[in-house]
Amino acid sequence: MPERVRVREMLTYLGTALPRFTSPAARLLALQCALRSDARGRVRIPAGLLRGMRLRQSGELWLELAHAGWLELPDFRALPLQLRLLDAAVLDQAPGRSARRRAAHWALRPAPLTLPPAAPALRLAALVLASHSPTEAEHSSDMDVLARLCGHSPQQTGELLDRLVTTSTLGAWQHNRVTDEVSWQLPQPQAPTHACQQHRWDRMPQP
Repeated sequence: MPERVRVREMLTYLGTALPRFTSPAARLLALQCALRSDARGRVRIPAGLLRGMRLRQSGELWLELAHAGWLELPDFRALPLQLRLLDAAVLDQAPGRSARRRAAHWALRPAPLTLPPAAPALRLAALVLASHSPTEAEHSSDMDVLARLCGHSPQQTGELLDRLVTTSTLGAWQHNRVTDEVSWQLPQPQAPTHACQQHRWDRMPQP
């Protein structure tokens, strides 16, 4: 899926363009801004998008990205928010804006994983794994890569993966400390229960 590839590429870029201490919530916001910007670096952020990302009260996140020299602060009195990115590399993006906007939408619901309705750190970790999961089979990546994209240390990233398993966002994961490779399995789709099947049967029209 090209949207998955585009999100993975942008997460990788932001992993080097933003300071290492940038918060997960600011990284999620920067991803949406980068994918939604036009050729001049201008971005319009609807209020509904921030609500959907659970970042409605996000003033400190804009300050965080502005202090990093990545964007100009928007006028918080105007809706939708309008701002300009200062990162010159973002202006030379390919493919076109419509394809990048599709990637931005995919990042909000990155199938086959479901972003947990929890802390931004967990949602960013799930998005990073989804962008590295092209199929429903087992997947792997280097721990250093995952930690950099998640904006955490390897130990903290391992704790996030444990929490994703606890919330059933992931099926399982393991870390080979010799090769530093992390492998993970997506949760198996649950078969409908007998009760659900009976419920659907009862709703079928009778002859």
